[in-house]
This record gives sequence, structure tokens and C-alpha cells, in this order.
Amino acid sequence: MALYSAAAAVLAGLERGEGGLKSLVYNSGFPHVRRLYALVSETLRYASVLEKLLDGAALLQAEKKLAPQLAKGIRASAEPRCAGAAVSLGPGAVSWSLRCPGATVLVYDLLFGKGLKCGGRWKALARRHRARLEAELARLKVRHKVSRNEDLLAPETVLSAAASQVPRYVRVNTLKTCVDDVIDFFKRQGYAYLGKAASVEELKALSGKKFMLDLHLPELLVFPSQTDLHDNVLYTSGHIILQDKASCLPAFLLGPVASSHIIDACAAPGNKTSHLAAILKNKGQIFAFDVDPKRMATMNTLLTRAGVTGCQLAQQDFLTVDPRDPKYSRVTHILLDPSCSGSGMVTRGPGQEVAPSAERMQALAGFQRRVLSHALSFPALRRLVYSTCSLHQEENEDVVQAVLQEWGSAFRLVTAFPSWPCRGLAVFPGAESCLRASPAETLTHGFFVAVLERCKEGAATPSSLPAAAKENPQPGEGTEPGAAPKKRKKKKQMKE
Repeated sequence: MALYSAAAAVLAGLERGEGGLKSLVYNSGFPHVRRLYALVSETLRYASVLEKLLDGAALLQAEKKLAPQLAKGIRASAEPRCAGAAVSLGPGAVSWSLRCPGATVLVYDLLFGKGLKCGGRWKALARRHRARLEAELARLKVRHKVSRNEDLLAPETVLSAAASQVPRYVRVNTLKTCVDDVIDFFKRQGYAYLGKAASVEELKALSGKKFMLDLHLPELLVFPSQTDLHDNVLYTSGHIILQDKASCLPAFLLGPVASSHIIDACAAPGNKTSHLAAILKNKGQIFAFDVDPKRMATMNTLLTRAGVTGCQLAQQDFLTVDPRDPKYSRVTHILLDPSCSGSGMVTRGPGQEVAPSAERMQALAGFQRRVLSHALSFPALRRLVYSTCSLHQEENEDVVQAVLQEWGSAFRLVTAFPSWPCRGLAVFPGAESCLRASPAETLTHGFFVAVLERCKEGAATPSSLPAAAKENPQPGEGTEPGAAPKKRKKKKQMKE
């Protein structure tokens, strides 16, 4: 049953937008990663079919005592990554395949896979309902006028097609090495380095064993999309982090100086936290929060492997953190990447819900507004980055606009990274200061980033007054972050 529990946990992580399929599988701790990856990939491929089979066969209604165990992997960890306990997503807010990942993977292996690899009550359950499930599968084929299981699959969605075009991004972990040394290492492994990219089109044209330096982020290498580096010694030793380019934007745009005190409010699984530590050069202090103990354990492993120090992990709902606690009196920067619909994750399977229900969207947006407003209440805060892996305006521009109005003239949007091609939707004055990312325009996952700064004369508490329509630009605004990075001193040469 360990295989199915691990697969259910990966499905739950995909639903919460915690990362891509490969990253979640390889960070799962399950010893046979290829076997797990195959099971999850195929379950996702058949997810829409499995949903119909579970619904038609009424498996969970027939097994009410076992329903909680069949749903294992989502019930205990479906809460948002911070401040989530109070958010009710409501019944039916997600599809069967995501509410019951345990049942989904069991039924996949029973009907479409190589047969169940478990015993005891789970095997007995499968035998008990096999005839009903097979009959429902036969009826489904008749309705769709097909004879093969594969013919039940829907054509690839736009997001799935886009996933094949998004390159493999590799962030160099400067806590352990430097860009030049990593480039030399890959060249010795037979890869051809083509220099720094001048356009997104050059990245799109990458193929074979070729790689480039990203045109925007100075410590990001770009490989063809099919490149698999999970077994590479640089990854397993923490010298490189496999992280989508859009996911690197929040820490990069927060841009804290060494010795800063920072909060990563919804931190797990920890890639952005390790990025912050690298920017700080392990100087200063990071306070990282998440509510889920399993994700915190995974995060602790990741940060240890990456060589991160000066980071305090807390299994705590960020909304319960007291901004007036003296411990946080020097916190000047906050990275807030709260739970969202995950609609921008291009590695989501074809059977998974891309458009959440209206009820779920309302709950998520309300939670996001509360947690953003709470983050702005830290008295020493100077700069905050709000980000989501969502495509929906309700979770992005609408949240930022509502909270800016709530705080009056205390905070303003910063026009960061002017050369970034994809801007916020023009739904309120200044919304173009925000950044968006998409597979089509930026060759990344779908993403949203807003950078907020405290105004020099702004109030320290929320106000009922509307925010100014457009603030006057302040000195230094609009400059390219990291445009001219200093040359890093080479560290000890890595061995193959």
C-alpha cells in the first residue's frame, strides 16, 4: 500500500500547486521513484475516465467505512499551505479524482495498470467491486462508441501541450557553488553550452544536450524540456535546484540585502526559501512557516541538502503569527506565496480541474486577501512580494487591488522588472506594475507576481480610504533587478 499512498500524496501536491510532477515524485521519499512516476503519470492521464468510473460505480458510497482511507492523501493535507484551517472549500469543490486520490490510483491499477500490488483489505475491496467497475467501464465504452481503453482519453489540453514546450530550468545554488563551475561540470558531461540567451525564441529552440544561461535571471541555466537531471550528482548533492523560472521570480524580485530579516509566509516545499538564503548568502534570518508537518519535514530535508543556515522553521498557521512579537521586530521583507488554484501549473494532468468552482474560487480569494493584509501589518516591513501559480484574476489583481484599498496610502505597487514582457491585467490603475508569466509568452508555468513597498509617509495601520490611483515613482523604481550581477568568486572545482 506504500506505493498507492505515495501516489495519492503526489496527486494532492499537484492539486495544491506545490510543484511539478517530477519534483514531487523525487521529493516524496518513496524508494522506487520510476515506478511511482509511472503510476502517477498514467493515473493523471486517465483521471477524467477514472472520475466517471468512481462516480458511476458509486464505490465510495458502497464502502462508507473505508471512504476516509480511500481519500487518504488529500483529507489531512488539503488545507492551504498557510492560514488554511479556517477556509472551507465546500463539498464538491474539487473533482472525484482529487478528493479521493487513494481510490483513483487503486482503480487505475486494477483496470488499466498491471494489477494491484497490495494485499489484505484493499485487495479484498478490489475483488468485491471489480465486476461493478468493469461493467461501468464497458458501459462507458459503449456510450463513447470505442473499443479500446486508450480511445476514452480526451485530446491533450492546451496546458498539457504547453508543458512540452517549457524548458528544464536549473537554478545554481550559490551557497555551494557558482554558475561558471556548474557550466564547466555539464560541459565535461558532454553538454554543449551555447552562452547567454538573447531571446525566448532561442530557449524554445534548445534540443539534445544543449543548454544556455537564461536571459533574465543571472543564476538560471536552461535545458531542453525533456532533460532529466533528478539523478544527476549536482541535484542530489544540492548544488543545483530544479525550479521553474517563474517560481524563481518572487525571491529574485524581493531582493533583500545580506543580514535582512525575512518571513517566508507559506514556505513549503522550500525552493523559494533556499533561493532567499542564497540571495542572503546565509546571512541574516529567515522565518519560514507552513501548517503541514509532512511538508515541513520535506522542506527541512531540502534546505539541509541545499546548505541553508539561519532559517527557523515553524509549523504554524501564518495568520496566527503576532506581528508585534519582538522576534519579528526586524522583519523588513516578506515573501507571500499562498495556496491558490494552481491553474498555472502546466504539468497538471489532463484529467485535473483547471477551472475551480465559483465556491472554491471565492474561498481561496478571501483567504488570500486576509493573509496578504496580515503580512502588511508587520511594523518594520518595507517590501513584500505576493505571488501565485494561478491564472485567475480573482486570485491575482483583484486580491492586490482590494488589499491596497484597505491599506489606503500606506503601501504602493512597485513597477519591478520593466523589461519583463507579460504584465498584469489592466483592471485598475497601476495593475500593469504586476508581472504575469505564461507558457506562450515567457516559456514558464503560469504565474503572477506583485511587489509592494511601504510608502515613506504611509500609515502603519489599515485605512478605509481608497488607495491613490497612481503613486509618483520613487528614486530607483523601474530599474532592472540583478541587471549587472557582480562576478562571483569561483569556489572549489567540482568533481564528476
